[in-house]
Amino acid sequence: MRLPIVLLSSALLFVGADSMLAFDDENKSIIADLSASPSLSVSTVPPNGDVNPYGVAFVPAGFPQGGVPHSGDILVSNFNNGANLQGTGTTIVRVTPQGQESTFFQGSKGLGLTTALGVLRRGFVLVGNVPSTDGSCATVQQGSLIVVNRTGAQVANWTDSKLLDGPWDLTINDHGDRAQVFVSNVLSGTVTRLDINVGAGGPMVRRATQIASGYLHRCDPAALVVGPTGLAYDEDKDVLYVASTGDNAVFAIRNAGETQMDAGMGRLVYSDDVHLHGPLALALGPNGHLITANGDAVNPDPNQQSEIVEFTKSGKFVAQRTVDPSGQAGGAFGVALAGSDDEVRFAAVDDINNTLEVWIVR
Repeated sequence: MRLPIVLLSSALLFVGADSMLAFDDENKSIIADLSASPSLSVSTVPPNGDVNPYGVAFVPAGFPQGGVPHSGDILVSNFNNGANLQGTGTTIVRVTPQGQESTFFQGSKGLGLTTALGVLRRGFVLVGNVPSTDGSCATVQQGSLIVVNRTGAQVANWTDSKLLDGPWDLTINDHGDRAQVFVSNVLSGTVTRLDINVGAGGPMVRRATQIASGYLHRCDPAALVVGPTGLAYDEDKDVLYVASTGDNAVFAIRNAGETQMDAGMGRLVYSDDVHLHGPLALALGPNGHLITANGDAVNPDPNQQSEIVEFTKSGKFVAQRTVDPSGQAGGAFGVALAGSDDEVRFAAVDDINNTLEVWIVR
């Protein structure tokens, strides 16, 4: 399915934030309250040997029964194949709250599934791909957004030469029968908003709008490609936050869910060479803080590797910690949060060990 071309803009939301009222104190730090060891550590390597976990997404409450994932499960997308070639991973694995791991989706050869992973509560999963035929930037292709139903079958493949140019990450503002999907494009340095309807047969794109542009994007010998990555949406303020890896900074796009214009890079929120080392995935916590993963491809620091960093929306550093106990570089990538009135579940991947780490904060 080819998307309609509208060179404009829009935005998304943090799913699950409304249910975490017990944790809405802006003086409370999620990262500082993480225990020394995760509550759960599970391998993300499926039977076909895929490695390099990128995207992380919780299956939300209300997800339909009768499929493979259940509410509370965590999905993880793999970017590399068993030979560790970047841009060739084809699987999404499912991890239950008890730590059982299984393959939810097996795509065609050489997809390169990215951090662009999200779950619609009406029973569909969206995942981006940026393929490379030999694991090098010289053969990187544009990719697409794949739509998967709750049984793990692909039901659609969304492409657009301008508005889906290397879907690298996404976030979803989910209202059931309609939603907004914000997508960062690593090959063009832009952000697109997709306004979609969600029916029983699957989601359909009503409109596609470019809402941000101008972020640094390039090939990288270690990370394959570098460009805008993590997205987090504040629905109350209608602000989309963008983690731009190459710019080593986080920006804010105002009126992201309504605008019909390209806002450029937006307003600078956080630029900190001490604590930021190529920010990747981004999440908005119930305390109103932003949490990002440092990929270490930009502004590396041998004393701060594979770090998760928490900061306020006004740009004040709050806390940090590594996700890889060995202290190696490049371990942090996807992050996600979900919770209830009395606890928050924080999930992050460790690319070094190919594991999903989950903490419970009470």
